[in-house]
Amino acid sequence: MKQLIIDRFEGKFAICEDAEEKYFAIETSELPDGAREGDVLRITDEGELLLDQEATNARREKITAKQRKAFGL
Repeated sequence: MKQLIIDRFEGKFAICEDAEEKYFAIETSELPDGAREGDVLRITDEGELLLDQEATNARREKITAKQRKAFGL
């Protein structure tokens, strides 16, 4: 299953990045409710976008740990 990370929002588009560092513009109306920057999206075999809350939380924890280490917190 393919994953995308919401990098940012530009107008009516969410700019998403995949594992190969390729970017895609997806209309915000196609995103799951509550989607925000940094969220991980799964693309099902049928092309449906789903929020992957577990992957999002793991990603945010990893980033927080890196920030703490970098700033000596």
